[in-house]
Amino acid sequence: MLNPIHLRTLRECVRTGSFAEAGRTLGYTPSAVSQQMVLLERAVGANLFERTARSIHCTPLAERLAQRSKELLGELETVEREIRAVAVGETGSLRLASFATANARVLPDVLAAVVAERPNARVQLDEGEPDEVIGEVLDGDVDAAVVFEYDLDPRSWPAELRVEELLAEPLRLCLPTEHPLAARESVRLDELASDSWTCTRDDTAGARVLVRLAAAAGFVPNIVFRSNDYGVIRDLVARGLGPALLPAMAVGDEDVRVKPLRGRQPHRRVQVIYRPHNTNPLLALALERLAKTCAVLAERWAAPE
Repeated sequence: MLNPIHLRTLRECVRTGSFAEAGRTLGYTPSAVSQQMVLLERAVGANLFERTARSIHCTPLAERLAQRSKELLGELETVEREIRAVAVGETGSLRLASFATANARVLPDVLAAVVAERPNARVQLDEGEPDEVIGEVLDGDVDAAVVFEYDLDPRSWPAELRVEELLAEPLRLCLPTEHPLAARESVRLDELASDSWTCTRDDTAGARVLVRLAAAAGFVPNIVFRSNDYGVIRDLVARGLGPALLPAMAVGDEDVRVKPLRGRQPHRRVQVIYRPHNTNPLLALALERLAKTCAVLAERWAAPE
């Protein structure tokens, strides 16, 4: 295979008609230029120069090879620029996945920041629950995924993945505006033992957490309405059909009263998982932006209500 360095040197030799001049232009000694041309001649299997004690004369083959190499070297330089751009994250692609509430509250700011800093990169986002996206991260189909686990429903992640916590998201009690406890600054869970509850499906972490919190408070919650759509849950609460316990990011603008629980404060842990050996330079940028956005949310929740 022809060496592109030798081809560049050949073009300069043909242009100047001198090994010494070519060497001065390229930063080589005349001897180094001569050695490169010998190696190139071996590669093509023919002489490229007629040599005398004082000069060289390019053969027609050398001139033809130099002419053809101009296009080849130009294409190679284009490829090199493209590869360097990908290597430093100026171009390339970033693939993220996240669960619905984080997609609504966290990812828009993150994606906008990444696109603003890397406008030539392709940034993609998919949505899925933790169990749905783990395999995609392991297989390399996704660079990173934002996932969650609850304090009262912990889970383990594959050892092949790195897990970084982004924020501890408090759970909030949502009450109808006309509820007898709606004027309270905070509410004990056992004060709602006789209420009808709205909750996610019974196979979800959120439902298990409500049952465990209620058990610790001495009662079994009467869960009447179930939906995995937080918007539906908030609407049911707003219509006076009973309380719900929601992660802070899932609390919307509906006409409900949002209260902290008195006593033990449960949390949903929002985390990012990714392969530790992923070399995508855009991943580091995304992780940085995720941390900043989540820090702003955590500071907002820590402020007095």
